[in-house]
Amino acid sequence: MVIAIVLVIHVLTSIALVFLVLLHSGRGGGLSDMFGGSLGASASGSTMVEKNLDRMTVVAGLIFAFTTTALALMMAI
Repeated sequence: MVIAIVLVIHVLTSIALVFLVLLHSGRGGGLSDMFGGSLGASASGSTMVEKNLDRMTVVAGLIFAFTTTALALMMAI
Protein backbone atom coordinates (compact mmCIF):
# COMPACT_ATOMS: atom_id res chain seq x y z
CA MET A 1 0.00 0.00 0.00
CA VAL A 2 2.80 2.41 0.89
CA ILE A 3 4.62 1.56 -2.34
CA ALA A 4 1.54 2.51 -4.34
CA ILE A 5 1.27 5.89 -2.60
CA VAL A 6 4.95 6.67 -3.13
CA LEU A 7 4.67 5.53 -6.76
CA VAL A 8 1.72 7.88 -7.39
CA ILE A 9 3.63 10.78 -5.81
CA HIS A 10 6.66 9.87 -7.93
CA VAL A 11 4.70 9.84 -11.20
CA LEU A 12 2.92 13.12 -10.43
CA THR A 13 6.19 14.77 -9.43
CA SER A 14 7.94 13.58 -12.57
CA ILE A 15 5.19 15.02 -14.77
CA ALA A 16 5.32 18.30 -12.85
CA LEU A 17 9.10 18.38 -13.15
CA VAL A 18 8.93 18.00 -16.93
CA PHE A 19 6.51 20.91 -17.22
CA LEU A 20 8.49 23.09 -14.82
CA VAL A 21 11.71 22.54 -16.75
CA LEU A 22 9.94 23.33 -20.01
CA LEU A 23 8.63 26.58 -18.55
CA HIS A 24 12.15 27.89 -17.93
CA SER A 25 13.45 30.40 -20.40
CA GLY A 26 16.36 29.32 -22.50
CA ARG A 27 18.36 31.40 -24.91
CA GLY A 28 15.35 32.58 -26.85
CA GLY A 29 12.84 33.25 -24.10
CA GLY A 30 10.82 30.12 -23.37
CA LEU A 31 7.32 29.38 -22.25
CA SER A 32 7.74 31.47 -19.11
CA ASP A 33 7.32 34.60 -21.28
CA MET A 34 3.63 33.74 -21.53
CA PHE A 35 3.30 34.41 -17.79
CA GLY A 36 5.07 37.75 -17.68
CA GLY A 37 8.64 36.53 -17.51
CA SER A 38 9.87 38.91 -20.18
CA LEU A 39 8.30 42.10 -18.82
CA GLY A 40 11.10 43.01 -16.44
CA ALA A 41 13.90 40.92 -17.89
CA SER A 42 15.70 43.84 -19.49
CA ALA A 43 15.55 45.99 -16.36
CA SER A 44 16.36 43.59 -13.52
CA GLY A 45 17.93 40.50 -15.09
CA SER A 46 15.88 37.88 -13.24
CA THR A 47 12.19 38.43 -12.66
CA MET A 48 10.07 37.29 -9.74
CA VAL A 49 8.35 34.77 -12.02
CA GLU A 50 11.70 33.16 -12.84
CA LYS A 51 12.73 33.08 -9.17
CA ASN A 52 9.49 31.38 -8.15
CA LEU A 53 9.78 28.98 -11.07
CA ASP A 54 13.31 28.13 -9.94
CA ARG A 55 12.09 27.45 -6.41
CA MET A 56 9.25 25.22 -7.59
CA THR A 57 11.63 23.29 -9.85
CA VAL A 58 14.10 22.71 -7.01
CA VAL A 59 11.32 21.52 -4.68
CA ALA A 60 9.96 19.18 -7.36
CA GLY A 61 13.47 17.87 -7.99
CA LEU A 62 14.01 17.17 -4.30
CA ILE A 63 10.68 15.36 -4.02
CA PHE A 64 11.55 13.35 -7.14
CA ALA A 65 14.94 12.39 -5.69
CA PHE A 66 13.37 11.42 -2.36
CA THR A 67 10.67 9.26 -3.96
CA THR A 68 13.22 7.62 -6.26
CA THR A 69 15.36 6.68 -3.26
CA ALA A 70 12.34 5.54 -1.27
CA LEU A 71 11.10 3.34 -4.12
CA ALA A 72 14.54 1.81 -4.58
CA LEU A 73 14.78 1.00 -0.87
CA MET A 74 11.24 -0.40 -0.74
CA MET A 75 11.79 -2.61 -3.77
CA ALA A 76 14.98 -4.03 -2.24
CA ILE A 77 13.08 -5.40 0.74
